[in-house]
Amino acid sequence: MNPTRDAVRLGDEVAEALSVGRPVVALESTIISHGMPYPDNVAMAREVEGIVREGGAVPATIAVLDGVPRVGLGDDELELLAGGGGGRGVLKASVRDLPYVMARGLHGATTVAATMRLASLAGIEVFVTGGLGGVHRGAAESFDVSADLTELAATPVTVVCAGVKSILDIGLTLETLETNGVPVLVDGSDEFPAFYSRSSGFAAPSRVDGADEVAAVVSAARSLGLTSGVVVAHPVPVADEIPASAIGAVIDRALGELGERGITGKDVTPYLLSRIVELTDGASLATNIALVRANARLGAAVAVALVPHPASGLAR
Repeated sequence: MNPTRDAVRLGDEVAEALSVGRPVVALESTIISHGMPYPDNVAMAREVEGIVREGGAVPATIAVLDGVPRVGLGDDELELLAGGGGGRGVLKASVRDLPYVMARGLHGATTVAATMRLASLAGIEVFVTGGLGGVHRGAAESFDVSADLTELAATPVTVVCAGVKSILDIGLTLETLETNGVPVLVDGSDEFPAFYSRSSGFAAPSRVDGADEVAAVVSAARSLGLTSGVVVAHPVPVADEIPASAIGAVIDRALGELGERGITGKDVTPYLLSRIVELTDGASLATNIALVRANARLGAAVAVALVPHPASGLAR
């Protein structure tokens, strides 16, 4: 069985781009369905697709609709995922959920892990998201570790993000990525970013400056036969960041409410992100949108840089 042909349906624009070797950038759908309120979510999705196009690449938003993994969505499908088109029944789908969502003919918004898996099946090398999942605080007791880390260890997709979500244990997440042999690059900074903030208190595992340097590292990883993903952490723009000192108290308050409200498992991250928006009077949402825009610009540039040069056969 050919999983690309049989399990994944490519949108017409994406299929054409892949067939002729044009750069394509994958985009997740959980950020649309579960990461932001309507209508900010659908406006952000459309804008990010536009930014990828402006950067010279083809956007491929990924989701499961009526049980079919879709790589490249139309405007009406984005609206459905956002909740404005009858999409209230959209499930949050990680890798383990994909078989169930497919078999039952359901709608599923793909997490970072699931988006990586489907992007890889489609032959897409670059994926843009907001922030990575990772090791949750208190994981020594809860064993709550995101499937994003497992997928990064096994799937050769380059993930452009704003670092690890600030609600997580960033130090343990970086240690896990190191253990799993996942290259972690930070663009333009010697410090690893923390989603809302440019500062996390942890040094950049490896610094790069610009898309060409990112592409050179990715190309070297592939030449070695590494089958892991590559993390490219792109700090939130200075003008849009929330300093770590300011967001830390907000996160601690939101985390403290989890136990009181009995929130566990896959409901934790959506609750925390929504609650942080409330506690910051919308400032965290504005920062989230700004960092996704910035990541889309870098991701498009990386995808373009990875396209082989016609004369030499090497990435530009």
